[in-house]
Amino acid sequence: MSAGLEPLPALVSTAWLAARLGRPRLRSVDASWYLPASRRDPAAEYAGGHLPGAIFFDLDASSDPGSPLPHMLPEAGVFGRRMAALGLDDADDIVVYDGSGTNISAARVWWTFRVFGHPRVAVLDGGMGKWRAEGRPVEVGSVVLPPGRFSARLNRAAVRDLAAIQANLVGRAEQIVDMRASGRFAGREPEPRPGLRGGHIPGSLSLPYTDLVAADGTLLPLDQLRRRIAAAGVDPTRPVVATCGSGTSACVLLLALHLLGQDRAALYDGSWAEWGGRDDTPVSGGSA
Repeated sequence: MSAGLEPLPALVSTAWLAARLGRPRLRSVDASWYLPASRRDPAAEYAGGHLPGAIFFDLDASSDPGSPLPHMLPEAGVFGRRMAALGLDDADDIVVYDGSGTNISAARVWWTFRVFGHPRVAVLDGGMGKWRAEGRPVEVGSVVLPPGRFSARLNRAAVRDLAAIQANLVGRAEQIVDMRASGRFAGREPEPRPGLRGGHIPGSLSLPYTDLVAADGTLLPLDQLRRRIAAAGVDPTRPVVATCGSGTSACVLLLALHLLGQDRAALYDGSWAEWGGRDDTPVSGGSA
């Protein structure tokens, strides 16, 4: 049995979670991750204050250790064993949050659980910032849970690799939506990782992930999400592939589309860290 018979929405409010903290099989997961240039230490911030009972999900340590690209999906068995070691179980309801103020990594971890076959996972709307702003309780130190039993099986249909994106340059069957800042998309601003070219995948659309987030860190209401997505030229009824710098913030779009009832979307896991770091992939500059 999961934490309860009630449905688990993909997005839950701070009030929703506060009313359910401590319930058996309801697990809070701090999935904070930041770009190196931010000079923020997510593990240290977690130890300094986190939601009561929350465990820490290290995005990089939970990724493919053999890939030179940042936080690529690991093999299913590796992910399952790591989640079990963290104390997570197949029967758990999982609520993921981060401290970014924009859900930059919470959405990625939400998507990761789903892509490995654990659909009962939600994002805490507004994350740690909203939780603290409301004066809700926090806990210091680390939470250690007894090992769980967590099985994982990768849904490969939800992931795109380099070859798939290259093939799509010709057929254009899928819409490529770039969630990086517009300056990076246009090649006017430098990439935060060294050695990457500026610009974007030819034919891709620009929709900065921050355009989908309100000032308090919550996702925009559904009607506003629809308008922002449409204004970027995205047709949500057609297949979408989200991309960004390293496959993290792109998942904000996947979360938004899911909330809008559109699950014909996938992630280009390598994203610009892969495409922009090669010399055999075409790059466009300026607007899409």
